[in-house]
Order: sequence, then structure tokens, then C-alpha cells
Amino acid sequence: MLQFITRRLILLFPVLIGVLLVTFVIVRAIPGDPCKVMLGERATEEKCAEFKERYGLNDNLLVQFGRFLVNMGRGDLGVSIRFGQPVVNLIAARLPMTIELTIGAMLFSTIVGVFLGIISALKRNTIVDTITMVIANIGVSMPVFWLGLVLAYVFALLLKDTPFFLPPSARLTSGLALTQLADYWGLKDLSGFQKFVVDFLTHSLLVNALATGNWKLLGDGLRHLILPSVAVGTIPMAIIARMTRSSLLEVLGQDYIRTARAKGLPYNKVISKHALSNAMIPIVTIIGLETGALLSGAVLTETVFNLPGVGTALVGAILARDYPVVQGFTLVVAMVFILVNLLVDISYAYLDPRIRLE
Repeated sequence: MLQFITRRLILLFPVLIGVLLVTFVIVRAIPGDPCKVMLGERATEEKCAEFKERYGLNDNLLVQFGRFLVNMGRGDLGVSIRFGQPVVNLIAARLPMTIELTIGAMLFSTIVGVFLGIISALKRNTIVDTITMVIANIGVSMPVFWLGLVLAYVFALLLKDTPFFLPPSARLTSGLALTQLADYWGLKDLSGFQKFVVDFLTHSLLVNALATGNWKLLGDGLRHLILPSVAVGTIPMAIIARMTRSSLLEVLGQDYIRTARAKGLPYNKVISKHALSNAMIPIVTIIGLETGALLSGAVLTETVFNLPGVGTALVGAILARDYPVVQGFTLVVAMVFILVNLLVDISYAYLDPRIRLE
């Protein structure tokens, strides 16, 4: 197992460099001059020459990519052309929002999807099975942006003066703000990686609320997270429900399940101990793939609900030809995607001891 994890971590580097190289070439192939985008169409040749010299855009692509890799090795992802801030600061401010949204969506999709799949499999060919699969089919074909708008309309407008009201946009209610943990802990002189960690924790709602004991902030943030999590988690929920049903039905038809029931084991124990554990392997695969897809593709949801996450920042950076931000955010998303898939592979050995990861 240790060898497997070590090998996968070593393979992480060439994969990341390959992803960065493809992104590096593609983003520079987008039509449009970053100087004209940032300074306007009336920018003079002298201004553009100064602009490109400042951000190293006059060098050829090979030199620019090599310089990026060297700086990345030092923990420096460059400075945003649009914001004039270090890219690591933008990542520390934006990534926690996207991670919270991804976790919320996966909790919703996994709990509801697995539950519906189990109910559907155990009630096969009944009206319950039909209803759950209809729900799953509707969910998998529901456009995220449309569902987000419908949820916001229902819970924020129609149910406005009821206990079921939920905020339709933003991360926190106006007037509430995350506490700067560097100031709260008296760590104002931090720099480098330590500053990145503290900034990241500052923008992580759960950590910030627990560290400062601000339960009002925690409750408000979680209420703002419900609608976008449901909107972005509906399609994975439907996929997981259908996968759970088919996988569980296949396992229930195996000889060892019939043997367990013939030995007189309680039905609930046969399902929970023997059937579900073996049926979970393909479901875990789907959960891992969907987690990576959610993390990198929450653009529409963040836009509909006005959330300051990675998706909106990445789209804005592409439109503004902000190359350092695109490269930095792509690096982070690729790393998280690979690590999630590594955790999925490791979980195989835990769910089925017959599987050996070597």
C-alpha cells in the first residue's frame, strides 16, 4: 500500500507538468492581446511594450514556461495581471468557497443518491422503484443553472416569510464577515507558506467560525450553502442513485447472498454487512469522479448564486487573459483532482480486502 501511494505521488509531478503545459499553450492561443484587454483598445505601442516587458510576455513560450516552472518550485505562482496581487493570495481567498460547495454537494448527492438507490433495489419492480428512478432520471437531465434559478425563486421568494426561507445569493448575509485570523491570533508578520495557510483558514467558514467561536457566522454561512449545494449536487445524486440500484441488484443475485439468507441470517444484516459493502466499489468510483468534476466545474452554480469561488475567478481570468491566475488555479484544481482519485483507489482496498494495490 505504501509503495502504491508513493508511486502515485511521484507520478503526480509529470501529470501536473503535462496539465500545465497544455493549459499554458491553450490559454495563449486564445485570440486577443492581454495588453489591449487590460489597458483598453487605445493603449499605445509604447504602453503595450512596457506592459509586456513587466509581465515577461515578450519572451518566447518556452522561456515563459520554464520561468513559470522554476518559480513554481519556489512556491511563487506569479502576480495577477488584473488584480496586481500574488496568485497564491487569490487561491487562498477563493479555493475554500469552492471546496465548501463541493463538500456540501457531495454530501447531498451521496446521502440522497445512495438512499434512493437502496430503496429502489430492495423494492424492485414496484411503484416505489418506479418513482425513485423517475426522480433520478429527472435529476440527471436537469440543467444546473435552471435548477439553481428555480430553487432561488421557490425558497427565497415564494417562501420568503416562512421558516423554510433560504438565502438565494452571496456567501454571508450583509453585515457579517469572516474574521482575519492573522489579526485574531496576533500573527501579522507571517509570510510565504505560513501566510498562505493562515489566509486559507481565514476564508474557510467552518475553521473561521470554530476558531473565533462565532456560531452566528457558521449558521448563516451554512444556510447560504444549502441551495447551491442542492443545485450542483442534483446530477451526481441521480447518477449515484442509478449506480447504487444496479450494483446492489447485481450483488443480491450472487450465490453468497443466497447462502447467507439460507443460513438464517437476518435480512437487514445480509443487506448491510454482505451486500452493501461489495456493491459500494463502483459507487465509490462514481463519487470520486463526480467530486473532481464538481470541483473544476462549479462555474455556473457560483455565477447563479454569486459565490466568490474558483470557477468565477477562473472564467474572469480567461476573459482578461490573466495568464498567471489561469495557470495557478489550473495547478490547484489538477492537484486536488489527482489526490481525490488517489483516495478513491485506497478506499478500494478498505471496502474489498481481496483488492491489493501494488
